[in-house]
Amino acid sequence: GVRFVVHASEVDETLEPDLLADPPEACKKLAKRKAGAWCRRCWPKTTQAWPPSSRRHHGGVRREIFGKPVSLSDAKRMLRCLSGRTHEVLTAVSVWMVAAPEPENISLGFRTFVDRSAVTFRELTDEEIVDYLRKGESFDKAGAYAVQGAGADLVARVDGAMDTVIGLPVGRLLEEFPDFAGSASLT
Repeated sequence: GVRFVVHASEVDETLEPDLLADPPEACKKLAKRKAGAWCRRCWPKTTQAWPPSSRRHHGGVRREIFGKPVSLSDAKRMLRCLSGRTHEVLTAVSVWMVAAPEPENISLGFRTFVDRSAVTFRELTDEEIVDYLRKGESFDKAGAYAVQGAGADLVARVDGAMDTVIGLPVGRLLEEFPDFAGSASLT
């Protein structure tokens, strides 16, 4: 029953090398970039840095981050890699609160969080991968699959919140911002 408006923002999703080693921070950084781009569009005269920087470097194990595939062969590679394995899906949400009583008087606050779920794929044949790719859902989905669509047939199990895998962890959002539950509209 919550009304909302989607404001898509086209931002560069290229990640700096230090963020490639830290998927949760990379996810948060992209969420902040996207929210910040929308805020910049609404208040272009501000002189503040958008979005504020919060870079951290982490050593350790390097994990591959699967974004949206750039080609058919990239989508096929991703699905082959996921076949028969469990992977972690990270979804970041960046909520920005902006007050602008006057164009020159802008107040900004934001909070960004990452939610995680684990998705286990069935063992897939090459034919199943090709058949799924023909359906066309892969190209605007991170990891090259849509669990809410035909990609559900590729998945054996989801441990965690399904809405995190789909893209907006509503349960976690309401946990972080309980006042949203009573809001008449969410923009």
